Amino acid sequence: MKRTELRDHIFKLVFGMEFNAADDRKAQMELYLNELTGAGEKDLEYIRAKTEQIGGKLAEIDKLINETAKGWKTSRMNKADLSILRLAVYEMRWDDDVPVGVAIDEAVELAKKYSSDDGPSFINGVLAKLAAS
Repeated sequence: MKRTELRDHIFKLVFGMEFNAADDRKAQMELYLNELTGAGEKDLEYIRAKTEQIGGKLAEIDKLINETAKGWKTSRMNKADLSILRLAVYEMRWDDDVPVGVAIDEAVELAKKYSSDDGPSFINGVLAKLAAS
């Protein structure tokens, strides 16, 4: 699978975190991954590891988002936008394999696919501000 496809699946799992208790996340992820077709073991491990890493840093990620998105708090954000931001912030701050510009571009692409009409510009603005800080 290409990185864009892997990121799409990670986004979906991060989105699911909003609707599942922390204790249920691992089981929900395994259910999702068991149904995933076209993914090799290496792909599944990448998705699993990155999703768990994001889940482990949610408090730090949300703090960064809340500090950056003036006038918006994570509790009020569209859940798709929040999930995209969480993934992108993780990649920008803790994933050395993903350049900041790529993380932002990929987040905007996810927003075009999963968010409202205003989502891509909102995501781009928050992430650009974070990148500049």
